[in-house]
Amino acid sequence: MNNIKTTFSIKDLENLSGIKAHTIRIWEKRYNLLEPMRTDTNIRLYDIENLQKLLNVVLLTDFGYKISKISKLNREEIDKFVLKIQTEKTTNDHALTAFKMAMLNFDQSLFLKTYNTLLAEKNFTTVFLETFIPLLEEIGILWTTKTISPAHEHFIAYLIKHKILVQIEKQIEKHQEKTDKKTYVLYLPSNEIHDLGLLFLNYEIVANGHHAIYLGRSLPIEDVAELTKHFKDITFVTYWTVAPEEEDIDSYLDEFNQKILKSNHSKLYIFGRKTGLIKPIDSDKIKVYQSVSPFISELNN
Repeated sequence: MNNIKTTFSIKDLENLSGIKAHTIRIWEKRYNLLEPMRTDTNIRLYDIENLQKLLNVVLLTDFGYKISKISKLNREEIDKFVLKIQTEKTTNDHALTAFKMAMLNFDQSLFLKTYNTLLAEKNFTTVFLETFIPLLEEIGILWTTKTISPAHEHFIAYLIKHKILVQIEKQIEKHQEKTDKKTYVLYLPSNEIHDLGLLFLNYEIVANGHHAIYLGRSLPIEDVAELTKHFKDITFVTYWTVAPEEEDIDSYLDEFNQKILKSNHSKLYIFGRKTGLIKPIDSDKIKVYQSVSPFISELNN
């Protein structure tokens, strides 16, 4: 239990809720919305209940409820108002809040309960695109602002990864009898270890009945090239989050073209944050995707 973060600074509340610390202080002073503790040096600290209440209050204000009215409600009444305005958007916002609370408390049960509720209403692709991607983006910001620790990030990333792997296995079993399969080889370049995006692409590929070979993290081009000895017309799929470095991108693509693409009909599809740094490419063998949605549409057609 010592690893669980039970108190938060006002800056943490700002990062987690999206509401400026100045506004939180006004709500606290004018409406007694939150009940902070004070350190010996008079610094505000907030517990989990205060954080949860603030997140629900923010949800209500987003739907037009006045803070002056919300402030007169107790915790149970606020929860009832939140349930009253349930829509697809609020359901997703609730899920994001629940996943963040699960992360902060290292609460696997809450993660599973929230995930299963979503999956009962939506397919896995929708859950990943509408909920997991925004969650991961927000977690990245929370990590850089030191609101959460690497342990929090690793905890939630592992749980999401496990759900992707479960879905991949189900799809492989579902499509294992299909014989006319296109081959995709998925890998991350050297020094790249962020694999959730690539795993999701693997899921989408096998869900559409194609043959996917997942090679995983930090693979040199020489090792990727080995696959051309075993399969023809491969579509290589990679996901760049932190690697290669900007100054190395041109040389990486040139090397990949010389060692793999030049001598066959294979292609390279590139996804991820780093795609914004890639210069226009005059090649029909290399395709850059700014998001996964167009690729998913292509697979479905």
